[in-house]
Amino acid sequence: MEVIEIDDKNPKKWDKCDNECVILNNRTVSSSLTYNDFFSEHLLPNLPCVIQSGITNEWTCAQQWRIDGAPNFKCLKQLYGESKVPVANCGIKYYNAQLKETMKIEKFVDYWQEYRNNNYPCEMPLLYLKDWHCLRDHPNARIYKVPKYFGSDWLNEYYLAHPHLEDDYMFVYMGPKGSWTPLHVDVFASYSWSANIVGKKRWLLFPPGEEDNLCDARGHLPYDIDSPDNNIPPKPLNKSLEIVQGPGEIVFVPSGWHHQVWNLEDTISINHNWINGCNIWNIWRELKKALLAVMKEIEDCSNMDNWPSQCQLILKASHGMDYQQFSQFLCFIIERRLESLKTRKSCVSFDTWQLGINHTIFDIHRAKSVLISLTKDTKEKNIRDIVLIDGKVEQLIQRVEATLKCMKII
Repeated sequence: MEVIEIDDKNPKKWDKCDNECVILNNRTVSSSLTYNDFFSEHLLPNLPCVIQSGITNEWTCAQQWRIDGAPNFKCLKQLYGESKVPVANCGIKYYNAQLKETMKIEKFVDYWQEYRNNNYPCEMPLLYLKDWHCLRDHPNARIYKVPKYFGSDWLNEYYLAHPHLEDDYMFVYMGPKGSWTPLHVDVFASYSWSANIVGKKRWLLFPPGEEDNLCDARGHLPYDIDSPDNNIPPKPLNKSLEIVQGPGEIVFVPSGWHHQVWNLEDTISINHNWINGCNIWNIWRELKKALLAVMKEIEDCSNMDNWPSQCQLILKASHGMDYQQFSQFLCFIIERRLESLKTRKSCVSFDTWQLGINHTIFDIHRAKSVLISLTKDTKEKNIRDIVLIDGKVEQLIQRVEATLKCMKII
C-alpha cells in the first residue's frame, strides 16, 4: 500500500484556503503530479483540472471494456448482461433531469449497437446508461483502482463501512455519441471525478456563484445551456471553463461547480462523488441552506407538534441526507481518525491508500470544526433533541480537542 500525505499541519493555514475561485484556464496536469501538490493546488482552492492519460492504462475495465478504441460490446454483454441498470432518455425531460427506466445491460448494449450501426439516427431514442453501481452489483470485481488524488474519500468510506445503507457514490456511465447530462451541480455540492475509459466528452463548468447569471427571470436554471429556447436574461458570464476530455483522461470537478456534459463519441466512464476535509464546509453550508429552504416551504405548518421532525424527513428525501445522518457521518470519520492516532495504524482507503499522520490530523481538525458548527446550529433552530439524540457529540469534541492539544496542534 502507498501513503497519501500532506506536508503542512498548520490548522490556521488550512482554514484560510476555502473556495476562492480566481483562475479559469483549462488546467491540464501530469499524471505524475504529487498528491501534496494536487491537495494544495486543486482540492483546497477548489479549482478544476484535467489529469493526463496514463493512470487508467492498467485498469481491468480499460483492457476489457474497449477494443480498437471503441466499446467492447461483446465483453460487456458477457460480463454484465443480466445486470439491471438505470437508463436515461436524453430526449425526454423529467422535471429538470431526464426520464429514466431500468433495463438489463444486454438490452441496452443491443440498442447501442443498433443505434451506432444505423449512424445515430434521429428517429431512434437517445439513451444513456447513468449512475450504475457496478461495484455494488459486482463486489468481487476489481475493475479499476481509485487514483491517489481521490484516495481521501469520506463519503464512500462511510457508505462502504455501512453496507446496510445499501448506497455508495461510485458509478459507471455508458452512452452513444450525442448522449448528454443537463446542467446540474453534484449531490451535496460534493467533488466529483470522471475517468474516460472509451471516447470523448465535452464539459462546460461554472464556478460557485456564476450559476446566478444563468437563471431566468423566475430564478430557474436552464435545462440545456446550449438550447436556443432558454429564457435567460442577458447577463455577463464572467467565468466559465470548457473542457474536451479524451480517452484515459480524468476530469476533477470541484465542489459546487455547475456543469453540463456531452458525449462527443461513444463513451464509457468511471465516476465518483466524494467528500473530504477540503470541501466539508461546502457540504455543511449546502445542508443548512437546504434545511432553510424546506422550513420556508412548509412554514405554514410550523405549529404542528412534529414540524421539526417533518422538516428533517423532507430534507432527507430531497437532499439525500438530514442533520442526524450528517452528524453520524462526521462522528464516524473522527472516530476512525482518532483510532488511527491511538493505535498508530494508518486509515486505509479503497484497500489501497494509507493516510499519513498529517492527513489524519487534518481530517480530524476539519470534521471537528464542522461538528461544532452543527451543534450550535441545532441549538439555534431548537432541533438539538431530534438530531443529537445520545449526547455523545460533545464528548467526542472534547476528546478531539484533548488529542490535538496533546499533539500541540491547537
